[in-house]
Amino acid sequence: MNGPHDLGGQMGFGPVAPEKDEPTFHAEWEKRALGITLSCGAFGAWSIDESRHARENIPPASYLAANYYEVWIRGIDMLLERHGFATAEELSTGRHLEQGRAPKRVLKAEMVDAVLARGGPCDRPVETEPKFGMGDRVRTKNFHPTGHTRLPRYARAKTGVIEAVQGSFVFPDDNAHARGENPQWVYTVVFTGDEIWGEGADPTLTVSVDAWESYLERV
Repeated sequence: MNGPHDLGGQMGFGPVAPEKDEPTFHAEWEKRALGITLSCGAFGAWSIDESRHARENIPPASYLAANYYEVWIRGIDMLLERHGFATAEELSTGRHLEQGRAPKRVLKAEMVDAVLARGGPCDRPVETEPKFGMGDRVRTKNFHPTGHTRLPRYARAKTGVIEAVQGSFVFPDDNAHARGENPQWVYTVVFTGDEIWGEGADPTLTVSVDAWESYLERV
């Protein structure tokens, strides 16, 4: 979707200025935000793709005014209410008012290290052969869905070259909306700077995008 999260190539936000010796957390509450997000994700009620889409649906003014972990917490609020774990009133007051849905599983302290080490692998087998190969010229499709997609706005309707076939992975555009994992082949596509950014772009620049097969068509 074309939301406030999709800032690639957008003007007016200034340069990216990495913070020297940046700490892992800038405030104690950010540690709790990370813990809450991981714990709620362990409920098994939503996928990482639905979680991303929840953050994308935060109203633009709220999204752009929030820092990284504030966006996470606002997304979790949306998911907890959507899936029946808490009501809007409970989330706004911070008080338990009624019995909500019971989670499938609860992440306990002694389980955290093993769960984080396992991660969330999203590679899946597919029966078809890759449609494209290294060196093929492809064009990304021009679409603007209201649902989740992993093809950034700046890379739509652009022509590039397949650099690598990465394997087959869960298709997030479907998985975010409970339509199944529907895995597809994923390719690294390389675009020249002028193809992405147009006239005046740095001629030495290239941009690489990992793109699912259904995003691409042969040139």
